[in-house]
Amino acid sequence: MDRRTFLASTGLATSAALLSAPALSQGAAARTLRFVPQANLANFDPIWGTQYVVRNAAAAVWDTLYGINDELVPQPQMVEGETLSADSLTWNFRLRPGLLFHDGAPVLAKDVVASITRWMPRDPMGQMILAIQDELVAVDDRNFRWKLKRPYPKLKYALGKSATPCCFIMPERIAATGNTTMITEYVGSGPMVFKRDEWVPGARSVFEKFARYVPREGTASWMAGPKRILVDRLEWVVMPDPATAAAALQNGEVDWWENPISDLVPLLRRNRNIAVDIADPLGNIGSFRMNHLHAPFNNKKVRQAVMTALSQEDYMRALVGDDTALWSVLGGYFTPGTSSYTEAGGEALKAKNIARGRQMLAESGYANEPVICLVAQDQPITKAQGDVTADLLRRLGMNVDFVATDWGTVGQRRAMRNPPAQGGWSMFHTWHAGADTVNPAAYNALRANGEGAWFGWPNVPSVEAGVTEWFDAPNDGAEKLALDKINREAVDNVVYAPTGFFKSYQAWRRNVTGIQKGPLPFFWGVAKS
Repeated sequence: MDRRTFLASTGLATSAALLSAPALSQGAAARTLRFVPQANLANFDPIWGTQYVVRNAAAAVWDTLYGINDELVPQPQMVEGETLSADSLTWNFRLRPGLLFHDGAPVLAKDVVASITRWMPRDPMGQMILAIQDELVAVDDRNFRWKLKRPYPKLKYALGKSATPCCFIMPERIAATGNTTMITEYVGSGPMVFKRDEWVPGARSVFEKFARYVPREGTASWMAGPKRILVDRLEWVVMPDPATAAAALQNGEVDWWENPISDLVPLLRRNRNIAVDIADPLGNIGSFRMNHLHAPFNNKKVRQAVMTALSQEDYMRALVGDDTALWSVLGGYFTPGTSSYTEAGGEALKAKNIARGRQMLAESGYANEPVICLVAQDQPITKAQGDVTADLLRRLGMNVDFVATDWGTVGQRRAMRNPPAQGGWSMFHTWHAGADTVNPAAYNALRANGEGAWFGWPNVPSVEAGVTEWFDAPNDGAEKLALDKINREAVDNVVYAPTGFFKSYQAWRRNVTGIQKGPLPFFWGVAKS
C-alpha cells in the first residue's frame, strides 16, 4: 500500500492519548504554544552542527549581534552600534545596555569574543574572516574591537545571517568548549529559556519566556527587530508520522505544524479552524551529499555518473507531489528567481540519462564498493529523497547499503571522517533553504575548501577561486561572471547533487496569530487566543 492510499484509508484517526504532554487548564493552554517541529531535537549545539532543527530551537534561546530581515539585510540586534575605520580594516562594536544571560549574568564583550572565536572555524564566512583576522579583543565590558588585514564588507551579514551555523552569543565559559565538542550547558542570551529538565529527546522539548530579556525597538522581521515573546511556554512535540501530526492539529492538540506534507494539505484546508500557507517564498533546494574523501565518491567520474542518471522530476514528485507550481527542475545551485541564479554549465543537472550514467559508471573504474546511504526516516524530506536515490543507484548497478536511521543520528554520523567500512558514510540527504543559497556568502554546501568544507569535504580550488572573485567583484557584471564560474565548476565536480527546487507548507490553528513566512519558524510576535 503506498503512502497516499494509506493516508486515505486510515482517515487520520488519532486521540489525545497519542500525545505524552499533560493536559492543560484553559488559561494555561492559551499561554502555551504547542509546535510540531520538522524533526527531533537530538542534540542542542548550534555551532557543532548545521541541522536546521537545532538552529530553529537555538534562535529562540540565543541572540545574535546582528539579524537579517526579510530583505536579507543585516540589522543591529545585540549591538547598539559600530564604527569602521577609514581604511575599512578596524571595526569597533558597542553592545546594547541591559543584555543578560539566562543565569542573570550580564552579556559582556569577552563573552562575544569567545562566541565569535568558537564559531569562526565552523562557518564558511567565519573561516574567511579568520584567515584575514589581525586581532579580536574586548576593549571593556560593552565594547570590542575587530582588526582585519584586508577589508571584509560583508562582516555584519556574517554575524547576522540565518544560514547555519549562526553566530549565537553564549557565556564565555560555554563558548570556551572546543568547536568539535558538543556543549553540555545551555545558558542562553535570547528571548526564551531552554528547559533542560523537561527535554525528552524523541518526544518533547520545552522553552519558557525569559522575563528579563530586553527586546529592541522597531518592527520584527525574521532575525531582526524586537523579539517579543507573547506566550509563557513553548512546547515542541515530536511527531515523525505526518498522519498523527495532521490529526493532532485538527483536534486542537497542537497549534502549529512546521512542515506538513503536501498530500495532507487539501485535508487540512477543509478544516475551517486551520490555516495553511507556503512557509518560505524563497523555497528550498533538495540535495544529497556524496563523501569526497572515500571510495567510491572520491572518484569524480563516479559522482558525475550519478548526477547524469538522476531525474530531479522523480525526486520532486516523490517529495512534493504532482503540483508543479510547488517545484521545478534546476540547472544551477543558486536560488531560482533571484539575481544570483545561473544555469552556466548546468546541462548535466538536467540530463536524467540512466543509460549514459551506466556507461559513465562502467568507464569510471567503480569496483562495486558499498555505498553507505544514510536516510533519516523521521524527516519526510530526507526519507522521500532517500527512497528515490536507493532505487537510482541500484538501477545504475551500484552496491547499496541503505541505512534507515533518524535525523539526529545522521547529524552525528555525517561529521565522521572515518572510511565507510569503519563507521563512516558514503552519502546523506538534506535540503538547503533558499535564503541560504541566494549567493555564495553563507552557502556552506557549495563551498569546496577541503578540510574546512561542510560534511563531505570537497576540495575544488576552482570553486573557491570563483567565491573569492565574487567577494572581490567591483560591479554586478563581475559578480555575474563569478557566479557563472562557481556554478560551472560546482556542476563539473559535483560538489553536491541538487534534486530540485521546492516550496513547502506550514499549518496552524486560526487562534494563533503573528506567524511569519521565512526560512525558519520565528516564535517572537506569535500569540494564541
